[in-house]
Amino acid sequence: MLLTPPALSSIQWSRSQTAVCLEGMEFETPQLSSLSSCGLYFKFNYKQWQRGDLKISRTFLCSSQKPREDFPFKRKQVRPQNVDLPPILPKRKKKPYPVPIKKILQASRKDKKLAQMGIEKPLEPPKNGLLVPDLIPVAYEVLDAWKILIKGLAQLLHVIPVYGCSSECSEVHVAEAGHHIQNCCGPTSAQRRSFHSWVKGSINDILLPIESYHLYDPFGRRIKHETRFDYDRIPAIVELCIQAGVDIPEYPSRRRTNPIRMIGKKVIDRGGFVEEPRPWRFVNSSSSPLVDLDTHGACSRYPPPPLADVPRIAQETMHAYETVRSGVTKLMKKYTVKACGYCSEVHIGPWGHNAKLCGEFKHQWRDGKHGWQDATVDEVFPPNYVWHVRDPKGPPLRGALKRFYGKAPAVVEVCMQAGAEIPRKYRSMMRLDIVVPDSDEAQLVA
Repeated sequence: MLLTPPALSSIQWSRSQTAVCLEGMEFETPQLSSLSSCGLYFKFNYKQWQRGDLKISRTFLCSSQKPREDFPFKRKQVRPQNVDLPPILPKRKKKPYPVPIKKILQASRKDKKLAQMGIEKPLEPPKNGLLVPDLIPVAYEVLDAWKILIKGLAQLLHVIPVYGCSSECSEVHVAEAGHHIQNCCGPTSAQRRSFHSWVKGSINDILLPIESYHLYDPFGRRIKHETRFDYDRIPAIVELCIQAGVDIPEYPSRRRTNPIRMIGKKVIDRGGFVEEPRPWRFVNSSSSPLVDLDTHGACSRYPPPPLADVPRIAQETMHAYETVRSGVTKLMKKYTVKACGYCSEVHIGPWGHNAKLCGEFKHQWRDGKHGWQDATVDEVFPPNYVWHVRDPKGPPLRGALKRFYGKAPAVVEVCMQAGAEIPRKYRSMMRLDIVVPDSDEAQLVA
C-alpha cells in the first residue's frame, strides 16, 4: 500500500552559479500496521549539477524505519518450568553483603567528608529516630497476620504430619513418612550412611524461631555483654513492628518528637538518655497477653480443627504467610535491621549489640563478637525450604530421583497438603510441570 507523504510546509533554496540544491527534508508517516513498532520515515533530496553546457538533475527518495520508544504492547512474561533454589552458603565463609561493597565504601567516604567539613549528616525518618506514618498501618497488618499464621499452623499440625531429623540436622519433611534421601549432615550421620533419623516435628520446625533483643530506645545505649540479661528476647518480626509504630503496653518503645542529629558516625543530639521502664514479669507464661505472638507451645494452646474447616484454615494461613513476608519486606526497606555475617543472630536497630555470643567460623579472632551487616528478608523471616511431595500417602522420596523433585517453603507445603491453593510464584520452584520417572527410567533421561 503506497502512502502519500504530507505536503512541504517550508523549502529552503541555495543558489549558486554552478548548481541549485534543495535541502533535505524529513517526514514521518503513520505506522503501516498497529502491530508494528516502527515508524516509516521519508527523506527527499533534489540536486542539479552543471558541467559545461550539460545540466544533470537528480531526485532522491530515501526511507527508513526507526523503533518507537512508546510501544504500547508488552511482551508476555513466560515463567520457567523449574527454578533452582538459592545455593546453600558455606559455614566456613562470611555471608555476602546484600549491598555491594563499593556502594558501602562510597557512602562511608561521603559521610566522612561531611564530618571533616563539620556538616551534619542529612537524615530522614526513620533514620533520625522518627516514625514513618505510612508504614504504621503496615506494621499493624504484619502483626495481625503473624498471629493468624501461628494459630493456623498450630491447628494444621494436628492434621498434617511433620518430621524433623533428630541428629542436629535442620532437615524437615512434610509427609506421612520421612524420605530416603541421603543428605543428613548431623554429627552421627556417618553411622547411618547419611540417612535421617526422623522424629515428630513441631511448629518451630516450620517457622524457624528468630529472636532479637527488645530495646526501649534503639538509638540509646548499646547492649553490652554484661548487661545482656537485662533485655528481653522476643521474635524479630514483633520487635520490627514495635519499632515501626505498633504500641504494645508490655513492650513499650520511645517515640521521639525531635529528630536525632549526627555528624559522621557520632550522635551529637539524641534528646538525652531516658531511664527504661522495668519489663513485665509474669509468673505463668500461659497467662501472658503476648502468648499469641510466640510459637512456643502453640500446638498445645489450640485444639485440632474439624476436618471440614481444614481447607479454609489452610487458605487463611497461606494468605497470612504472604502478608507477613510482603509486609516485612516493606518495613525493612526503611527500618535498619542488622544480621551477623557468620551466624543467625539478628538485631533490630541502627547498630548491632556488643554481646559476645557468636560461636561460628573464626569467632576467636573476633572475641565472640558478631560481624554485623545489613540483613535480608530471608534472615529475619526464613522460608525453610522442604521437599515437595506430590502424594503424601505414597512411597517415600528416593535419592536417585532427587533432581526431579522440587522444593517449597515449609509453610506453603503444609498449607498445600491441607487443601490450600498454591500461589503461582511457587509452581516453578515446586516443579509441578515435570514428570517424575520411575527409578529404572531415570538413567534414560538426558
